[in-house]
Amino acid sequence: GYNIYPRHVEEELYKHPSILEGAVVGVKHEVRGEVPQAFVVLREGHSATEAEIKDYLKQHLPPYSVPVTVAFRDALPKTLIGKIDKKVLKTEANATT
Repeated sequence: GYNIYPRHVEEELYKHPSILEGAVVGVKHEVRGEVPQAFVVLREGHSATEAEIKDYLKQHLPPYSVPVTVAFRDALPKTLIGKIDKKVLKTEANATT
């Protein structure tokens, strides 16, 4: 298996002109163990589709690092100190698989 670093994928997400916030977590996968899933908040007045974001990431990342799904949110959950709460996202993502 390949090591995928969420931070590396997130750095590319933040370079996309339509993305305000983004987070990447690993979700359960029957064959691979875990695969990346992205959660994004779009900038006000901007739009993007899951396919557009994946196509953008395919240009900047190895194929195995591109998230299998991109989930759009109005806001991402935050901890008390204002960091994105990836534990909540991971729990949510694994509950839907």
